[in-house]
Amino acid sequence: MPVPLIDSLATTEALAAVFANESILKAMLDFEAALAHVEARLGVIPQDAADAIAKAAQPEFFDAHALSRATLRAGTPGIPLVKALTDRVQAENPNAAGFVHWGATSQDVADTAFVLLLKQVRPLLEADHLRLITALERLANQHKDTVMLGRTLLQPAPPVTFGLKAAQWKAAAQRGWSRVNGRLSETLLVQFGGAAGTLAALGDQGDSVGRALAAELNLGYPDAPWHTYRDRLAAFVAACGVDTGTLGKIARDISLLMQFEVGEVAEPRGDGRGGSSTMPHKQNPIACSLALASAHRIPGLVAAFLSSMLQEHERGVGGWQAEWPILADVVQATGLAVASMAEAAEGLTVDPSRMCANIEATRGVIFAERAALLLSAKLGRDRAHELLSQASRESVSQKRRLIAILKEIPEIARAIAPEELEKLDAPEEYLGAASEFQKRI
Repeated sequence: MPVPLIDSLATTEALAAVFANESILKAMLDFEAALAHVEARLGVIPQDAADAIAKAAQPEFFDAHALSRATLRAGTPGIPLVKALTDRVQAENPNAAGFVHWGATSQDVADTAFVLLLKQVRPLLEADHLRLITALERLANQHKDTVMLGRTLLQPAPPVTFGLKAAQWKAAAQRGWSRVNGRLSETLLVQFGGAAGTLAALGDQGDSVGRALAAELNLGYPDAPWHTYRDRLAAFVAACGVDTGTLGKIARDISLLMQFEVGEVAEPRGDGRGGSSTMPHKQNPIACSLALASAHRIPGLVAAFLSSMLQEHERGVGGWQAEWPILADVVQATGLAVASMAEAAEGLTVDPSRMCANIEATRGVIFAERAALLLSAKLGRDRAHELLSQASRESVSQKRRLIAILKEIPEIARAIAPEELEKLDAPEEYLGAASEFQKRI
């Protein structure tokens, strides 16, 4: 479905469809139809009443805008929905109307409906996470020997490999999805507790109806209703926050590597993708921008959800009513971030020659650490550091290779063999365990 213009940088079409009026209506009506069906099967209500309720529980029979207005007055979508459904059943089968929503409460339908929406979300998030992880693993393997600058505090540091960087991205994205998937699994539980969470209205059949309802909707059945216990949802929201933070970190790295002055990678081009309204030469990091926008938004949403957990006794005042838009926003922001980074990773262009050129542009000062380690054994750590600091400053100010400066310092020339000094700034000679780490992850 089309995404509302105001949400065009906050969701994907697939996720917008999940949280569209028609989808929400269907989820709530599926709850009511399933409840009637299992209650008839267990002899709680007449079969013809269940048939009438199921027949009436179709989204096209209801006005979502009218329900939205009524929800604002009722404080819950369940009350106006049940009234509208009852009116619909009444028109076709007056005797069946009294059995609509039998034994349930308004929060039961609202919570279970949202759980059903989360169930639809799962394959969408999974597919894009797998796209991202697969693309990053491919990049890691293709570039296991591609040497590039390491960067600490945004300044040049000893070399790494792009393979290791991509492998680190992949491992973090994999951990992120594992957390989200695990916490999401824990939320897929039916909510069915009745007025005060005891199902007293159903007598000794309450638990049987609850179990049958969960099975009918293909959801888990909790040990007890969770009306004011929102910890499972909160853990899922927090996992989304961590996941999107990771995706934002990857986006930040790629967008920095895309800067013209760096030019080591580039997002894929596409029709209408990455251009500028006034500067035709530009290729903007749009996928990264969208992921970063999500990563900026989600921490506040996570905090808002954690705040809403403070719910009173058996039914909350205000906390529960805050959740629907927060949850929908968190899920959609997470989905947009992972879809954007999957697109970026799948089409990422890597420029190994520019990576080498950027190493060369440092004139070898990034290997001062290596030289200091060699000198420390002969001259002591403090003297080695003093000499290398001075040599590095001269290399930068004179725009000469560090090796050339070192050769002119007698104390250093005596301490380091000429052949060892000559290969001091060979990047492939100073990668440590990069290859092993890349293979491991």
